[in-house]
Amino acid sequence: MRKHHLVATFVAFVVFLALGPKIRSQQSAPPPPAPDNAGASDTDTVFRVNVDMVQLNVAVIDRKGNYVTGLRPSDFEIVEDTIPQKLATFEEGNQSPISLVNPSQPGTTPSDSGASDSKTTTPGSPQISSAGANVFILFDTSNYMYRGFVYAQDAISDFVRSLDGTAKIAFYSYSRDVARDALLTADRSQVLRGVRSTVAGADAALYNALLLVLRDAGQYTGRKVIVAFSNGPDNASMVPPEGVGELAQSEGIPIYMISTREAKQDPVSTAVFERISASTGGQVYFAKNWNEQQQAFASVREDLSHLYALSYYPQPNPNRGWRTINVKLMGEKLKNFRIRTRNGYRPRPTGFTQDTPADTALAR
Repeated sequence: MRKHHLVATFVAFVVFLALGPKIRSQQSAPPPPAPDNAGASDTDTVFRVNVDMVQLNVAVIDRKGNYVTGLRPSDFEIVEDTIPQKLATFEEGNQSPISLVNPSQPGTTPSDSGASDSKTTTPGSPQISSAGANVFILFDTSNYMYRGFVYAQDAISDFVRSLDGTAKIAFYSYSRDVARDALLTADRSQVLRGVRSTVAGADAALYNALLLVLRDAGQYTGRKVIVAFSNGPDNASMVPPEGVGELAQSEGIPIYMISTREAKQDPVSTAVFERISASTGGQVYFAKNWNEQQQAFASVREDLSHLYALSYYPQPNPNRGWRTINVKLMGEKLKNFRIRTRNGYRPRPTGFTQDTPADTALAR
């Protein structure tokens, strides 16, 4: 069923781009050249899977709900399906990334002797830089927003101003259509103009909008997160939330959902928001007033500031379908800490050929 959902997602997405009047079309990159298949028989087919570096945003939480900082690369173990992986890069908060493995010459993770012991920090401690994260903000401008529109604009504007100066921000708004109000930029004033230019619209097509933002975010390298403010259920999308969630997992993009307590009264929306955020390594917040919206955005900023960024080049894996990722902490003193990150991904097929070069390549 998951496979059918994903196929339906991309078919509907093509239709969605064609019908959405406010969406500017973007030409996708040409498919990679097909491998040389000289000598293959007429009945041979070649199906290859390309997996680039897998990136993980990992939050480590202690029993009291505080962020755990000061961990070392050797404190983490990553298993894909049943195959142990070797960390390629490691980054904590605003620290510079550490390169651990040359992809052409796989090695072992260094022991990091002399690194500081782990420690915990409480919410409200001095702000830590988000270290150049690309933050994609999605704002609900549907008719669900009539009552709290201005307050939500204020909360988003404060969030934009509060992000570390190294972060880049893109701002989107949606009702039935999606608008790119500010493309990814470090210019806060440009983003704030985009926020203030929004007006309330019609029906809500949240999952259509999320799919477009994921497509845009996937074109960039580095740390990426989506922060979506939704004030109610989706009543206009052509794509299912399951496909959107799986695509976000495969792209390694956490989705943070901020909604109102009115939205929580809809059990379907509540379940979907919680499932999408949990499966991608993000979080969901329900805020009944402007103050709680401010607090939710502050919690997102705090989370971004304390994430560990881990990456690895997957070891040979015959599985061409869904691959499960399991991140563990090593050592007795760390066993009671909780980890939040995405739980898997689907490798991207690079082409399908039958005696002739492939005409297209499937995107994950």
